[in-house]
Amino acid sequence: MKNDMKIAIIGAGKWGQALYHAYSQNNDVVIYSRTVKEIENFVSLEEALSRKYLIMAIPAQFVRMWMEEHFVDHGQNILVAAKGIETSTGAFLNEIYGKFVPNERLAFISGPSFAAEVQKSLPTALMISSTNIELAQTYADALPDFIKGYVSDDVVGAEVAGAYKNVIAIAGGVCDGLGLGNNARAALISRGLVEMSRFGEYFGARVETFLSLGGAGDLFLTASSTLSRNYRVGLGLAKGQSIVEILEELGEVAEGVPTAKALHKIAEDKEIYLPIASEVYAMIEEGKDPHQSVKDLLLPY
Repeated sequence: MKNDMKIAIIGAGKWGQALYHAYSQNNDVVIYSRTVKEIENFVSLEEALSRKYLIMAIPAQFVRMWMEEHFVDHGQNILVAAKGIETSTGAFLNEIYGKFVPNERLAFISGPSFAAEVQKSLPTALMISSTNIELAQTYADALPDFIKGYVSDDVVGAEVAGAYKNVIAIAGGVCDGLGLGNNARAALISRGLVEMSRFGEYFGARVETFLSLGGAGDLFLTASSTLSRNYRVGLGLAKGQSIVEILEELGEVAEGVPTAKALHKIAEDKEIYLPIASEVYAMIEEGKDPHQSVKDLLLPY
């Protein structure tokens, strides 16, 4: 049975299309992207922006420019589906979107959710975070039967976890690409969880958020599967490929790459200890040998 929610997905990449599939189960949903796609209910930007509820599946590094050039405020609510930190400024997505829409009209989706599995209607559970819990609940209630929705008011925690896990996923790919074993990967992921929690606490996030679906749940998934683009970036680094070669071969956005640069900049400016993120940055930006990065991570403080 259809709800009366009129939703528009902005962005028709794999994740945008997966969200279109999910939310279309019980709602009136249309989709738009810059490139025309052969998708049912593909509409113009004007029509998409006329909807009361938007889901923005635009990669993090393009959000500010897209909003400046295309967004028209009709009082819409926005569910942000991208994860990342703006490299040029170190801004979180809630800060960028907050320049265009009041916080009470913003929500953020996170949790273990490979697009390919959502497209197949395989079960999972996701978190919707907003300072406006009523709005978060509205988006959560509109999810299909195969996705259990939870809500939270810790937007910063959800944002940090969603962005940071992609960087740890690159490290996870390096770990497995070097054949370091299950013990090493488990140690890496658990220390990655501590590291992202420490970073989030600095910005006011709650520790329990990092133990939730949007934190540990998404991290465990992303840092250990070839379905993860960021994990595959790590596999490429372990094989000695340059980041340019890896991204060309990937042919998709891997948000962990620009996020690692953003974290490095923030860590230097704020003097926050981020050893794993720092090593990922060094491998990506400085061409550091992954074997040396592993050795340096094993050193005592």
